[in-house]
Amino acid sequence: MASFKMIINGKRIGAKESFVSLNPANEKPIAIFPKGTADDVKAAIGAAEEAYEKWSRVPPPARAQILLRAAQILRREKQSLGRLVTMEMGKVLAEGLGDVQEAIDIFEYMAGEGRRLFGHTTTSELPDKLAMTVRAPVGVMGLITPWNFPMAIPAWKLAPCIVCGNAAVFKPASDTPLCALRIVEILERAGLPPGVVNLVTGPGGSVGSEIVKNKGIRGISFTGSRDVGEFVVKNAGIKKVGLELGGKNGIIVMDDADLRLALDGVIWGAFGTTGQRCTAASRVIVHSGVKEKFERMLLESMAKLRLGDGLKKADVGPLINKAAAEKVHGYVEVGMEEGARLASGGHPAKVNGKGFFYQPTLFTDVATDMRIAQEEIFGPVLCLIEAASLDHAIDAMNSVTYGLSSSIYTKDIRSAMVAVRAIEAGLVYVNSSTIGSEVHLPFGGVKQTGNGAREGGIEGINEFSETKTVYIDYSGKLQKAQIDTG
Repeated sequence: MASFKMIINGKRIGAKESFVSLNPANEKPIAIFPKGTADDVKAAIGAAEEAYEKWSRVPPPARAQILLRAAQILRREKQSLGRLVTMEMGKVLAEGLGDVQEAIDIFEYMAGEGRRLFGHTTTSELPDKLAMTVRAPVGVMGLITPWNFPMAIPAWKLAPCIVCGNAAVFKPASDTPLCALRIVEILERAGLPPGVVNLVTGPGGSVGSEIVKNKGIRGISFTGSRDVGEFVVKNAGIKKVGLELGGKNGIIVMDDADLRLALDGVIWGAFGTTGQRCTAASRVIVHSGVKEKFERMLLESMAKLRLGDGLKKADVGPLINKAAAEKVHGYVEVGMEEGARLASGGHPAKVNGKGFFYQPTLFTDVATDMRIAQEEIFGPVLCLIEAASLDHAIDAMNSVTYGLSSSIYTKDIRSAMVAVRAIEAGLVYVNSSTIGSEVHLPFGGVKQTGNGAREGGIEGINEFSETKTVYIDYSGKLQKAQIDTG
């Protein structure tokens, strides 16, 4: 079994203790990684601070060239990297390849921003005075990423971080460290100087906590659970913090919807990535006029889904680990205790006696105040909620504390536009699933999905840079703004 090290200031660094990355489909070890400590984080911050002094002065178009070269390497090696994603995270190969493609796309997009990084100019209230804004780097950033998109989400954070002139301490999820290592290695091969990105693997209790609390970190970008997000907010101190904390996303299916199209969207949204997406559709809110018909269609389609290793013929891969499978089953038991009707699935599964699989599961007769309709399960569990009208459906959609992604299927333009206006979510899809964000548009949610952070598109640049306002007075005399001279 291969053994790997952390990367601090371009050097490979080990640790006294280690942990193993597993393939969740067959439970076989993939690689051994060092269990970093707070001292490793401090060393990484020191390296990042030193590298930042030079890197922040590199012209943005030159920084962008490194991202473009990284995208080209990713494209050349997409097949092998996609297989790695499937092996280490568990998603089916088509999605593993999609994970890599998303990394390619964000590197290419952010490379383009190296020629922009726009501020704006405006008029001054005083004569012979220029007023404008420019973008400035934040400093040393702490990047903490989850396991469900082990190449795409690191790329979403690393690309704008790098092009804006920051340095980084990067802690990936301990379930998928090899994917993270490959991303950093590719940036090295593309010409990124040592110390600009430092990879520290290990547990959140030591590595993650030190990144959050250390005053040398000027900004944090965290994607993960709401509980950990609350820890970040309470412990980060005064620094720039961006949080994306999950969702309890819903799809509205109106009585005039194309039911076949809606079915495809629900199946993809609920069971793609085994429901392990922050944008997964864990609720389908169906108009009472088509509820019975749509439920039958849903059950027929679910019965055809094949569990299995994502490198083989499978539609639904495993959950990430044993704890995740136990958590999902715990919620299934809660749903039955609450009085929801288990229409399909509801049990852990093995493939060839191995793996952390769970049957695609459907609950019907679900009330909006049930825990299974309120809390993020992060697995292949779908709740069917009946609605008597569009207003009722929107109320059900908005009944949760999250507000990330949402969808409505309807042929009526008024219903679509009312939903777009009234749904409390950062993402709204019309006649499409809750999954499908594109890298040139902002991504993020409202309510307890986060703290207003948006990554992707120009908002990603804003998250990883600061606004600096500049005044240039060429009048040759002291001019006083907001002073009444009349």
